[in-house]
Amino acid sequence: MVRPHQPDQAVFRSVLPEDIDWKPFPAFPPAARLAVVVGRPAEPGPYVIRVRVPAGVKLMPHRHPEDRVYTVMSGVFYVGLGERFDGEKLEAYPPGAVVVLPGGTPHFHWARSGEYVTQVTAMGPLGLEYVDPEDDPRSD
Repeated sequence: MVRPHQPDQAVFRSVLPEDIDWKPFPAFPPAARLAVVVGRPAEPGPYVIRVRVPAGVKLMPHRHPEDRVYTVMSGVFYVGLGERFDGEKLEAYPPGAVVVLPGGTPHFHWARSGEYVTQVTAMGPLGLEYVDPEDDPRSD
């Protein structure tokens, strides 16, 4: 029995690194980028995205409604849990590490030692809500 195909998964294809289309994302600081790899993150269903954050950039405390699985592709992914940014709470995850983040968990990131790229796998729709609305780049 063949199941119905998920969005963006009905045809065999590959996505090579040079095919990744990095774009600004309104909920991120201006220098950060997001690329949709598979699926339609704004809609219900599975999706895969990549997030690239340049050296020194911080993503202040926020949460996502969806459960997420992060795979560190390059660089070191520093993430901490909590509703306030606290550099002492950051944990460093090297390339190849997998981080499971349950939906609703307040957390923050910092590209402390240089640029990092993570790949996020989740079930949409994608959401991002900052703990402090003043930290949200969309509110400018």
